[in-house]
Amino acid sequence: MLRLGFPVIGVTDIPRAVSFWTSALDLVPVSEWESPGWRTLEYADGSGRALALMLSSSPAEAHPRIHLDLLTDTTAEQEAEVERLIGLGAVRVDWDLYPPDPDFVVLADPDGNIFCIVDLSRAPSGSS
Repeated sequence: MLRLGFPVIGVTDIPRAVSFWTSALDLVPVSEWESPGWRTLEYADGSGRALALMLSSSPAEAHPRIHLDLLTDTTAEQEAEVERLIGLGAVRVDWDLYPPDPDFVVLADPDGNIFCIVDLSRAPSGSS
């Protein structure tokens, strides 16, 4: 039976990406799934694999067809998480596709990979 695994993000600097994503999402590296070009991250509570980082030489896409949505329950939580992630190395993206009154904020990780912080109290936008 085919099963969905976990998202894989292409990055140019695996140690930097591990530092960002483990701090951003309270994940931990999985030592048995490690190589120079790959790191698997799991939930800190041991509940399973969450994300993988793969060494890539291609640039991040400005408008990726697939991206991560990170979820918050309130606007205040969304604002706090955006600021926390910027403090970890994320940057705000001048997103040209925002709908009127968006429920999401577009950020990029230190490698330029775009992801969204979604306020579920105002979702769904259907546009992130």
